[in-house]
Amino acid sequence: MGMAVALSGCNDDTGKSSDKGSDAAASKTPSESSKSAAPESPSGDQPAVAGWQTQTSKKHHFRYDVPAKAKKWKLLPEETALSYLDKKGKPIVVMTAAANYREGGCPSSPNPKALGEAGKGQLATVGTTGGGKEGSLQENARNWAGNWGFAAYGGEDHKPKIKVSKPKPWKHGGIDGYTATAEVTVTNRPGSCVPPKAVVHSIAQKLPDGTMHGWVIYADQGVPKALSGAEIKKIMSTVRATGD
Repeated sequence: MGMAVALSGCNDDTGKSSDKGSDAAASKTPSESSKSAAPESPSGDQPAVAGWQTQTSKKHHFRYDVPAKAKKWKLLPEETALSYLDKKGKPIVVMTAAANYREGGCPSSPNPKALGEAGKGQLATVGTTGGGKEGSLQENARNWAGNWGFAAYGGEDHKPKIKVSKPKPWKHGGIDGYTATAEVTVTNRPGSCVPPKAVVHSIAQKLPDGTMHGWVIYADQGVPKALSGAEIKKIMSTVRATGD
């Protein structure tokens, strides 16, 4: 499956991210420091959709919005990692700067391969990943979509059926990259909390230093309160480069 490509550099930190002195500015301006309880958003970036919550990944150079807390969306601390492990205990996929939809709403049977905030019964998860230089941007877009679908919806123990689209150009919000979609059919996992299907969308961008970074949303489908295609599209429309 070319998994190694998507895995390369999952935990790399390019060391290129810079806060552009925002911390110093915050300490000097009371109005700024009073905002420190807000989600990680060092440039004071406003949500693209009024009333939504903004999440920022300085490491992977993405910023995006999700609906308000009242809509059951929760932003996780930027550094909090979500991952799924293989049989040897190594991460298949890792994401940070994440957000969850309806966490704990219907926790599926405990998944021993889920680490951190993954597998908490949420109906959808969004986050950022990447950092490696291997493969093309198109390949990474497909791998991130397919690998998250595989890992989050069964893994090696209950291999789901995965159909990944051809990568398409994605030019929005200062990103000149690619997007891919994985359609997941869940197999061999009976239970009212396990969705019959899921969908994964990726957005991949390449930084000037040659490293590739991904934004990923994976969402249960065919269950009550599942995210609709229109809602997913609206969230994806807010994805933008951090500009540093």
